[in-house]
Amino acid sequence: MPPHGAPVEELLIARFRGHARRLTWSALLLIAVSGATGYLLGNLPAPFEDWMLLGAAGALVLFGVVLPFLIWLSRTYTVTTRRVIVRDGLGSRRRRELSHTRGYAIAVRRGPLQRMWGAGTITLSNGVDTPLRLADVPSVSLVHEVLADQVEVNQILAHRDAQSTSLGR
Repeated sequence: MPPHGAPVEELLIARFRGHARRLTWSALLLIAVSGATGYLLGNLPAPFEDWMLLGAAGALVLFGVVLPFLIWLSRTYTVTTRRVIVRDGLGSRRRRELSHTRGYAIAVRRGPLQRMWGAGTITLSNGVDTPLRLADVPSVSLVHEVLADQVEVNQILAHRDAQSTSLGR
């Protein structure tokens, strides 16, 4: 622990994204579109042409594979020694933070598939702001434990610093 009144440096504990299993359907769609395009290219019935097939395959890949991947890639969760930060958004970035010092309740929800993959959804609520939701967190029990430890350590430090400043007056 740092000495009384010394500023505490903010250190990165973890940076992660939601579980990648959300991209399973995108991967299956990419495989199916690739196989169907390869099979049908040059074998289309008379009113259809190859450029139509390639355009439809491109649209399916764009909206069913690339866009979901970019959405998954744009959402990050960061845990530091001072706060939890959620960043998301493709065009405009949105950022929400929750300080460990203020304290918050940690709720974990795990569905059957999330249990199978070791993932879960963590909701952090401090009773004042809207709850901060970390969706589909991998290794959810480890993240839950780290968050609980950080709240405890930060509240001890805040209490200690508050007492040292009140005694110093």
